[in-house]
Amino acid sequence: MSTPRHLLLVDDDADLLQLLSLRLTANGYRVTGVASAEAAQAQLAMDLPALVISDIRLPGKDGLALFDEIRAQYPALPVILLTAHGTIPDAVEATTRGAFAYLTKPYDPKILLAKIEQALSLTASVDGNADEAWREELISRSPRMAEVLSEARLVAVSDASILIRGESGTGKELLARAIHRASRRAKAPFIAVNCAAIPEQLLESELFGHVKGAFTGAVEHRKGLFQAADGGTLFLDEIGDMPLPLQVKLLRVLQERTVRPVGANDSTPVDVRILSATHRNLDAAMADGSFREDLYYRLNVVTLALPLLVERREDIALLANHFLQAIAERYQKKLNGFAPDALEILMMASWPGNVRQLYNVVEQVCALSTAPLIPAALVQRALRVPALEVLRYADAKQRFERDYLIQLLKLTDGNVADAARLADRNRTEFYRLLQKNGLDPRLFRGDEEDVAIERQE
Repeated sequence: MSTPRHLLLVDDDADLLQLLSLRLTANGYRVTGVASAEAAQAQLAMDLPALVISDIRLPGKDGLALFDEIRAQYPALPVILLTAHGTIPDAVEATTRGAFAYLTKPYDPKILLAKIEQALSLTASVDGNADEAWREELISRSPRMAEVLSEARLVAVSDASILIRGESGTGKELLARAIHRASRRAKAPFIAVNCAAIPEQLLESELFGHVKGAFTGAVEHRKGLFQAADGGTLFLDEIGDMPLPLQVKLLRVLQERTVRPVGANDSTPVDVRILSATHRNLDAAMADGSFREDLYYRLNVVTLALPLLVERREDIALLANHFLQAIAERYQKKLNGFAPDALEILMMASWPGNVRQLYNVVEQVCALSTAPLIPAALVQRALRVPALEVLRYADAKQRFERDYLIQLLKLTDGNVADAARLADRNRTEFYRLLQKNGLDPRLFRGDEEDVAIERQE
């Protein structure tokens, strides 16, 4: 049974909002209703819907301003505008800028339902899709990731080249595999190659193949990865690190849809979709001449940008528990989860290595854990961070006072009069502070003579 598709309604007319919510719920949708653009923006950040239906006339920020912000932040999210007669020109203008449709009030409920169905049939929102096998490796409930996945699903059905941007460890290859599974090429090969991991002198042969005798060691004909991926998808990871001479040859392959193996005289046709990824700034690389501008535009027909893990913190606990279950099964250990303070540490960590670092941390604590519940100490050790201790105010104050008194006694070699003077307290009051904190000034002196003087005093 599929999950109901989520719709966000925005209208300051409480009666109309309730009526429309009831009608759409009765038609099998999950509905959230809000009364302002500001409330809509907050809701979008918490739970990305499959469709937004908004009135144009709203208190404060109007529906057109909300629409513009939706287009900027969530370009694949369809919006239907509801308008009174006086705002029809605005609604028409909004549709030219990308709004899916507009309806005038009072609208026909059947027409609205038809528009909703049309919009949802043209989009591929990950919210509520019955068939989510294509993105099963990408565990997320983050609105940021939901938008990326929605765009990925939309472009997967085409043959457009896609450039995936993101820092190391954000899941670029996983997204590429998901796009392949959602495409018409899903039954054909998916082949991934890391352009930075193969020496330059071998990368050309790896990509395009070679004929026997083409170079020393070429003892037989060998197909390259382009031919191996024929009919399917070739994922070029770290494309920004590809040497310039190979960029020229790759551009020729993309233009002519043929490959010429090293040492061969003839070219072979190939039908391959190219997905590429990089953590480098290709705009800067083009500016300094290390990346070809013409190749960039061939590869970058569509850009998808993966967020950092710290930009999707709501996914950290979800991912950590998912990894824990998978790794515990592989290690044949009975692990139930993370202690609450351990989970809090994971949630608040900086994660410079993103999802890959999180996986490594979970694997380490799985290997070292001797209890069913992962303790905070193991997580701190894996993250290489000092233990965080949060004290009550009274305890923190007492600790500071004790440490302060110890420092004064060290500075004065246990001379109470000098220590009291530095603390701007009389000696009697200072003695009381020492007694309260269980401190004996004689322990800070170096000989018996000082102890005798103290007793005389």
